[in-house]
Amino acid sequence: MKMIKILIADDHTIVREGIRSLLEAKNHITVVGEASDGREAVEKVGKMRPDIVIMDISMPILNGLEATCQIRKLFPECKVLVLTMHENRESLRQILRAGAVGLVVKKSAASQLFNAIEAVNKGEAFFSPSISKMILEDYVKDTDAPDEILSSREKEILQLVAEGYSNKEIADLIYVSVKTVEGHKDNIKKKLGIYDQAGLIKYAIIKGIIHLDKLNP
Repeated sequence: MKMIKILIADDHTIVREGIRSLLEAKNHITVVGEASDGREAVEKVGKMRPDIVIMDISMPILNGLEATCQIRKLFPECKVLVLTMHENRESLRQILRAGAVGLVVKKSAASQLFNAIEAVNKGEAFFSPSISKMILEDYVKDTDAPDEILSSREKEILQLVAEGYSNKEIADLIYVSVKTVEGHKDNIKKKLGIYDQAGLIKYAIIKGIIHLDKLNP
């Protein structure tokens, strides 16, 4: 099993130590570094190239939201999993806009963190149940994209993308070339005006193309 490399970004030493202790119990997860502020997190992602950053939002010097934006822009292969105590709609909107692909509420971290890491590492999204409920309530109301903007084939590919399949895996499943899949994905993004994985997942949830129980392991 491939080792999953984690960077922990939180300004509280005791929180970082607690997360590290929890994660080190798993043989296939390794903590490659820690950061106590957002700027340090961005710098260490560049040096250590973790697979996942476990990111706190409220940090000094550079907050976790801006750090997430910079990491997603500079190192798009690195996934950001937010660990937060905030359970309100405005925080959720900001976190999703920043490009995070998962969100675990701190009070549930001990029971949900491993599942979240496994899901995010596979290219899937993971949200604590209370956050999942907000996504459904909030984004179903806010969406104004036309129902039939995507073709049947594009909806099929969008579902597979949202479920975390790679271009090669999608090509094998629907018996087309990887180039064809890439073309469809480009068309989907242009039609929807959505260019990030989290945004595509949200649209797929809103339109009933995929359901939340298919996103979490």
